Amino acid sequence: MNDDATHRGEIAVLAADFLFDGATLRRDHAIVLRDGEIADLVPRRQLAPTLAVNAPAPGSLLAPGFVDAQVNGGGGVLLNDAPTAAGIAHIVASHRRLGTTSLLPTLITDTPDTLDKLADAAAAQPIAGVAGFHLEGPFISPTRVGIHPPHSVARLDAAGKAALLRFAEFGRSLVTLAPEEVPAGFVAELVAAGLRVAAGHSAADAAAFRRALDEGLTGVTHLFNAMAPISARAPGIAGVAFDDARVFASLICDLLHVDPLVVRMAYRLMGPERLFFVSDAMPSVGSDTTSFDLLGRMVKLIDGKLTSADGTLAGAHLDMAGAVRNAVLHVGISLVDALTMACATPAKFLGLEDRLGQLARGRKADIVELDAALQVQRVWADAASLSA
Repeated sequence: MNDDATHRGEIAVLAADFLFDGATLRRDHAIVLRDGEIADLVPRRQLAPTLAVNAPAPGSLLAPGFVDAQVNGGGGVLLNDAPTAAGIAHIVASHRRLGTTSLLPTLITDTPDTLDKLADAAAAQPIAGVAGFHLEGPFISPTRVGIHPPHSVARLDAAGKAALLRFAEFGRSLVTLAPEEVPAGFVAELVAAGLRVAAGHSAADAAAFRRALDEGLTGVTHLFNAMAPISARAPGIAGVAFDDARVFASLICDLLHVDPLVVRMAYRLMGPERLFFVSDAMPSVGSDTTSFDLLGRMVKLIDGKLTSADGTLAGAHLDMAGAVRNAVLHVGISLVDALTMACATPAKFLGLEDRLGQLARGRKADIVELDAALQVQRVWADAASLSA
């Protein structure tokens, strides 16, 4: 796979059998790039004969770069272990090669010191491809920790609030918390500061979740995982997410975290406009890593599944292109909707739909080429950092 970027002053023409612009799938189209921006989207037959055009492989597809709101690591690096500019840049580069051009580096529940180190690194050096940061914890339910270290789960205090609020400065940062574990008004305070807030690793009932929605919470982190299941008299977070049009929900489409039938059910109830994919990627993605230490617990990759010694799922060995393939090939989601859920919808959830998730005139080059098997072939990305 080649990893390309357009250069200033150059004109490049990218052609493919199919082009997904973020909303519509077009046949036999091309993208004209000029000075790092999209100058035009045109049928190939309308291209000037003097333009040099790449020779696309049969079945090739051009689409917006993927937008991933939950990336714990990649290329052998875990963000919690390397909350530095170098660590962030390494993770971003590892996922960029796999078609994700914008992402939220994600810090799972950790010490206040680690949170401060990450904020310091973000302030010191904005990194292209970072759309913000995802703070998954530490204010989560002690009964729904999943792989998060129980000893680092915290009760809200002034220092913890201040640490989270620092991230409002960096792009469209996201906080995942358990609504039942924080006081009334806290979600509204985070939202007023400019942060996105999602419910996750939570034992909240429907009433507690609705109260958080009324304060401005808009998301659910990895739907179905680390939350109570739906039952006849207890709809919980998932049930309210299906019913309330204000809610976006992310989902890990690795066919391990959520059964394909349940993925299909959520897709039918929420649609591609509110349900979107995240990778929940760990250091094994984009590397030869088959085991790593996760905050004191050894995690092993066996048959594509990451688990601790007691069998707890520990993130995912998944990239966004893999999520799209799984959705199309194993869940029965249409190609257009699967791509929407990997680029346009997460961009909308983050409030970045004016810059990400669409191919249109005047936008920065932010493009991935897939082959007929939906494997990433090339990436073009000329977007500046969004975290500044």
